[in-house]
Amino acid sequence: MISETWLRGLPLAVLTISLVAVPVLLLEPQGLPRMRALEGELRGVEAENAELRRDVGKLRSEVKELRENPTAVERIAREQLGLVRKSEVVFQFDRK
Repeated sequence: MISETWLRGLPLAVLTISLVAVPVLLLEPQGLPRMRALEGELRGVEAENAELRRDVGKLRSEVKELRENPTAVERIAREQLGLVRKSEVVFQFDRK
């Protein structure tokens, strides 16, 4: 059977090991510094996700406008593609 002195010393041994092991585990490169680096990375990814959500919202509203409003289609064709109507005359001037 296990001796009584050994059983009394067991909690003290566990406490001693914990007092040594916990700081070592926290301060090693895979411990607390790694956790802080990952938290910073998480904040960056969350900010990027928020920005992408805003972009998706803008694109969805633009798609909705293009589907429902023919004037918007004409505006995009003129601004981005440089298209004109057949009945229009285009004048080009040299910039000097």
